[in-house]
Amino acid sequence: MGDLKQYGLVRAQERLRDQVGHALRAALIAGELRPGQVYSAPGLASDLGVSATPVREAMLDLAREGLVEPVRNKGFRITEVSERDLDQYTELRTLIEVPTVGRITKTAARERLEELRPVAEEIVARARDHDLIGYLEADRRFHLALLGLSGNERLVETVGDLRKRSRLYGLTGLDEAGLLVSSAEEHLELLDLMIAGNARGAEACMRRHLGHVRSLWAEGRDAPVDTP
Repeated sequence: MGDLKQYGLVRAQERLRDQVGHALRAALIAGELRPGQVYSAPGLASDLGVSATPVREAMLDLAREGLVEPVRNKGFRITEVSERDLDQYTELRTLIEVPTVGRITKTAARERLEELRPVAEEIVARARDHDLIGYLEADRRFHLALLGLSGNERLVETVGDLRKRSRLYGLTGLDEAGLLVSSAEEHLELLDLMIAGNARGAEACMRRHLGHVRSLWAEGRDAPVDTP
């Protein structure tokens, strides 16, 4: 396994458990931690340069999200996401996010929508800079902040959970093929449609975007990834 310390840059004010959880999610996204493999808390702790206790706590948090599963006396196995799982996550997100985007287009102040433009532009910039972790973090902030304009906190929590469960594996191959940039640019297209008050167009864009994301998942599962 590669050096996970690159994913562990943290701020002092954050709890160590949260820091470790962020680093492990980043390693999952980047393909450092592979589906089906079992990893021990002491081994991960050594790679991250921390003690085993916060790693164990963070892995239990990931287990509650369905990202890993405990293996008695061995550690934690990275759960595999089936094609059926991905289809169901996409269906749920479509049912929630498409009509919500349409409603927000009709009700949100244009100034509030415009405030999201820097984040949409950051998504594109991160994709072009090949910053996979930064790309996904900006993408998460954009989508959840946009849905937050609905005023429904439970809706935002639900979509946030679906996003965690449908994480991407080994994005390096996709990045090298240039497939992430077009998906990133859809965020700006969506925002422009919403600011223009085009609810129907925004719904169609969101539906297309989620379908595009689903195709990226499929590409990502098949794309070759360098063995750490």
